[in-house]
Amino acid sequence: MILPKSHRLTVAQISELTDIVSEFDCRLQPIIGAVRTIYAILGDERDELMINRIEGLSYVDRVDRIQSPFKLMDRRSDLASHEVKIGGVTLGRKLLVIAGHCTIDPKNPNLFYETAAAVKEAGAQVVRGGVWKPRTNPYSFQGDSKSLDILMEASNRTGLPVDAEVMDEEHLRMALDAGVHMLQIGARNALNYSLLRAIGKEIAERDTVVLLKRSLHMGPINEFIAAAEYVVSFGNPNILLCPRGTAPGLDGYRNHPDESITLLLKEKSWAPVVVDPSHSVGRATYVPACSLAAVAYGADGLCIEAHVDPTKGMGDDPKQALTPEVLSDTIRQAKQLWAMRRGVTPVVTA
Repeated sequence: MILPKSHRLTVAQISELTDIVSEFDCRLQPIIGAVRTIYAILGDERDELMINRIEGLSYVDRVDRIQSPFKLMDRRSDLASHEVKIGGVTLGRKLLVIAGHCTIDPKNPNLFYETAAAVKEAGAQVVRGGVWKPRTNPYSFQGDSKSLDILMEASNRTGLPVDAEVMDEEHLRMALDAGVHMLQIGARNALNYSLLRAIGKEIAERDTVVLLKRSLHMGPINEFIAAAEYVVSFGNPNILLCPRGTAPGLDGYRNHPDESITLLLKEKSWAPVVVDPSHSVGRATYVPACSLAAVAYGADGLCIEAHVDPTKGMGDDPKQALTPEVLSDTIRQAKQLWAMRRGVTPVVTA
C-alpha cells in the first residue's frame, strides 16, 4: 500500500507508478479516503526490487506491506482512518439506525410512505425498503421494480437516504440510476464474487455505501471480511459489515444470532459493523433485546425491519417488523447504551 506525501498523486505520478507495478504483474488501485487517497498494490507485492523502486520516488512517503488475506480491510491498513458517512452520521461517532419494510408493497405505496415518516420520527437516519426479494419458493412474491419509484419518493418526502438490496447487475444499474444511497448485499449473495466485483466497479467513482451481510451458512470471519475486500478493491471504501444471524437456526429463533462476532470483526478490520437483529431472531418481540445486545458488543449501527402496521406487511414484516412505537423505544435505549459504552454524554431525541 503506497502512501503519498501529498493528499493525491498527479496523473503523471500515477502513470509512473502504474508502469513500475505492471512490470511485476501487479496493478495499482487508488482508494479515495475521507482525508487522503492511498494507492493499493494488488497482486504479489512482495518483490523487494519493486518496493525499493517505489520507495525511491520523491513523492512517496512510504510503502506499507500488510501480510493479511485482506490487505485493504485489515485494521492495520491506512484505510483504518477512513470514516463512512451516511444520513448525517459518521459511523463510529454516532449510532446509525436503518429501518423500514422488508418488502415494499407496490399496490399500497402509502404504507411505505407512512412508515418512512414514522421511522424518521423514531430516530432512524436511513430508510430500508425491499424492492427485489430473494425467495426460497419460486412462487412467492419476488418484489417489483415499480417499488423502486416508491422507495425514492419516500426519500424525497423524508429527506433520508435509502437502502435497497440488489441481487444481480440489472438491479444494480437500476438502483444506481434511481439514486439509491446504500446498496445491500444479502446473505444469499454474500459470496457471489461476480456480483461483488460488479458492485465494486460500478460504485468506484461514487459515494455510495454498501451494506454487506454475512453469508447464511456460518460464514467464517475471514471469509466475511474477504468478501468486503472484493468491493473495496475497486476504489470505494464505504462498506459496512452486517452480521444477520446464520443457519442452522437456534431453536426458537429464525437464525443463530451472531451479534457477538462484532468484537472479532473489529479485531481484524477497521470496517464499521451494523447488525441486523430482525433476521437474527425473526420475531418482533425479540428484536429490541437483540438490538441492545448488538450495541453492547460494540456495533456501530442497527438495521431493523419496521412497519406502521405489520399485519398489512409483506414478506417477513408480519412476524418480525417493529411498530413505530417499539422502534422509537428501541432506538432511544440503544443510543443510551451506545453512549454509555463510549463514555460520552448521550443526546437522545427519540
